[in-house]
Amino acid sequence: MPNDSDLKTTPLHSMHKELGGKLVPFAGWHMPIQFKGVMEEHKCVRDGVGIFEVSHMGEIEITGPDAKKLIQYLVTNDIEPMQNNQALYTLMCLETGGVVDDLLVHRFSDDHYFLCVNASNSDKDFQWILKNAGDFDAVVKNTSQETAQLAVQGKHSEALLQKLCDISLSEIEYYHFKKGKIHNFECILARTGYTGEDGFEVYLDSKHAESVYKALIEEGKPFNLQPIGLGARDTLRMEMGYALYGNELNENCNPLEAGLGWVIKLQKNDFIGKAALKKQKDAGLSRKLVGIRLLDRGVPRPHYRVLSEGSPVGELTSGTFSPSLNTGIGLCYVSKEYAKLGTKLDVEIRKLNVPAEVVKPPFLPSRIKKS
Repeated sequence: MPNDSDLKTTPLHSMHKELGGKLVPFAGWHMPIQFKGVMEEHKCVRDGVGIFEVSHMGEIEITGPDAKKLIQYLVTNDIEPMQNNQALYTLMCLETGGVVDDLLVHRFSDDHYFLCVNASNSDKDFQWILKNAGDFDAVVKNTSQETAQLAVQGKHSEALLQKLCDISLSEIEYYHFKKGKIHNFECILARTGYTGEDGFEVYLDSKHAESVYKALIEEGKPFNLQPIGLGARDTLRMEMGYALYGNELNENCNPLEAGLGWVIKLQKNDFIGKAALKKQKDAGLSRKLVGIRLLDRGVPRPHYRVLSEGSPVGELTSGTFSPSLNTGIGLCYVSKEYAKLGTKLDVEIRKLNVPAEVVKPPFLPSRIKKS
């Protein structure tokens, strides 16, 4: 366990302490796991609006005449149809098909993009991109250190943010973004998130983060806005069945087995990992990532064994208690014979075999309007 002094801190580190946040090590950072409690914070986002600081996430800017060609070569999804001010979820893969990272591509123009990558991977991703950028006329810049990121999520997110923004947020469609000003500071406002609720991710200069955060907390009082920690961020994403890098995804996994075939466009021109992924698809998948829902009391956790008639058939990649469903939920890779919906299994929790069944994520319907 690293000492707190060895951990990186975000621009709002002191604010989190002031607000009573419980700070813990996470992906090399000192981050708030909760403020008032995971259950209350989770319900705050589901019922109204919450604010997360996620400045630990990484940002990488790619510019130049070959910016589009480079990204198209790096990622599995097809960025060719992307319009300006559009965001796209995708993967970067190794030649073996294993996942380097899952990320969001944002397009400003044909020769200007920025990527939002996972906190634990930002340095690795940057080096991976540089390693593969040699034949392209493009400039790759890691802007993570000077960029702060706030996520305002929940049904009241637009109404709250609109109070401080100089652009019309209602015009920003799902998975689109615009440049504007928030509290008089330049920013990027993207209608994206990791919760299954309507919301925005706001990118701005780190030196303005505290001022904007304080203004949002103040303006958010009529909406009962609360600061939200990483604990509720995890329970919210789990209810949506969203994959988490390091849990469901890693350099040794097959993203087709993770149900991410929809972001792997094998028909497009060559990209890193294409041949391996095509071979894996043609050979057929032997296992599948499924949702596991407990049928009795218990809190499942990552690495808990999943059993069929007493024999292990897998282990949870993620697991938690769902505040919305009032039961335990998890994700697990199982062989195809156990992947059928409704299959009865057990999760081993503290030496007890708790009955469960296979379900299809998301565990909770998304309330995002995608049109």
